[in-house]
Amino acid sequence: MWRDIHILGVRDLFQIGDKVAHPMHGAGVIDSIVQRRVSGQVQEYYQLKLSVGNMVVMVPTDNTGEIGMRPVVSGAKAEQLMSEMEGIEVDMTSNWNRRYRENLVRLKSGDLLEVARVVKGLRRRESQRGLSNGERKMLHTAKQILISELVLAQSLPYETVESSIDTVLSN
Repeated sequence: MWRDIHILGVRDLFQIGDKVAHPMHGAGVIDSIVQRRVSGQVQEYYQLKLSVGNMVVMVPTDNTGEIGMRPVVSGAKAEQLMSEMEGIEVDMTSNWNRRYRENLVRLKSGDLLEVARVVKGLRRRESQRGLSNGERKMLHTAKQILISELVLAQSLPYETVESSIDTVLSN
C-alpha cells in the first residue's frame, strides 16, 4: 500500500512532457512512464528523452530524489546563469586525481553554475597545459549537460546556446 502511495506522489512530481535535468546525463523531456521487471520485481521508470544526442535514459521513479533529478531551470534563471558565467572564479588543484574528483562532485551536484565552473576550469587548463583523456571526456560531458539544460530552458537551438557559452566562458 505504501509503495502505491509513494509512486503516486512521485507521479505528481513529474509528469509526461515535463522538462527535467539529470545531473550526469543532462536535460530532457519525460517521454513516458513505463513498467519493467528487474530482478523479479516490477518497477516504474521515467523514460527521459535527452535534448542533446537523442539518447533515452530510464530513471526509476522512486529514485529521482537520490539521483538528483529536478525540473529544468526557468528561462529567467537561465538568463541569470549566462550573465554570471563570465565572472566565475575557478581554482583547480594541480593534482590530477584530486582535481578530477572535485570536478565530479561539482557535476553530480546538479547545480548549473558548478557545471559551468567545471567547463571553464577545464577549458582554461586545456589551453594552458592540455588535458588527459579522462578530463577531456569530463569537459565534453560537462559542456553537454550545461548546453542541454539551457537549450530546454531558453527554447533555443543547440548551436546558438553552444556559441553563447563558448563566448562567455572564453573570457
